[in-house]
Amino acid sequence: MAITKTSTLTFRIDPSLKEALRTAAHMEHRSIANMVEVMIRDHCQRNGIPIPEQQALPKEDNQ
Repeated sequence: MAITKTSTLTFRIDPSLKEALRTAAHMEHRSIANMVEVMIRDHCQRNGIPIPEQQALPKEDNQ
């Protein structure tokens, strides 16, 4: 199976926004990180911002 790299994002947010995010993620049975990704993708789609697709890394053969 091919593996894609991910990147870490750390930021500060108002506690009330964090709670709203937690609630939204819980309601959709998502992790907070996945909910943020979904929200960013939705925002970009609605505003015509292209998101380049990440290329999967080829699986290494251990032969």
